[in-house]
Amino acid sequence: MQHFSLKGQTREVGNKAVIKAFRKQGLVPCNLYGNGVENTLFTVRAKDLQSLINTPAAYIVDLELDGKVQTAVLHELQFHPVSDICLHVDFFAVNETKPIAINVPIAIQGHAVGVQKGGKFSQNLRSLRISALMKDLPDNITIDITKLDLEKRIVAGDVKMEKVSVLTDKDAVICLVRATRSSAAAAAAESAQ
Repeated sequence: MQHFSLKGQTREVGNKAVIKAFRKQGLVPCNLYGNGVENTLFTVRAKDLQSLINTPAAYIVDLELDGKVQTAVLHELQFHPVSDICLHVDFFAVNETKPIAINVPIAIQGHAVGVQKGGKFSQNLRSLRISALMKDLPDNITIDITKLDLEKRIVAGDVKMEKVSVLTDKDAVICLVRATRSSAAAAAAESAQ
């Protein structure tokens, strides 16, 4: 999995006025916790954070706080409801020895047989929640839809990867091909002959 470097500045616990002042300076308040790491409050520049949060890709984040580097993953983001500005970020500390649970984007590959017969392709999930050791985490999950026929679907339970556990509900539909009126009429005409 790809790594993303991010520099932060530790901070003390503050009230609303202090947090508001950080945001006016273009800083985003953050929190690092979990995996035996002491809860750490810090700020990062909003500009530095944009490349990390405005992408469907998943990253292992190398946080540099006061000269020390800590590996982490994005855990939770809070956005302003109107302006869509990032207000707060929670990072979860990770290491090489314990499995990491993370959302990884899905990459669709191929052309479905059902679409060639006139069906309509629909993708319901854009990412899957998986668990694996840091060294085994993939950048994305490739799903081949070449054999996907009319009224067929691929569910999360169909995804099998070595050294990776899929945490998303096994019955969650990733993608499917629905029959359209024209494909149903063509199938009826074909069976009538």
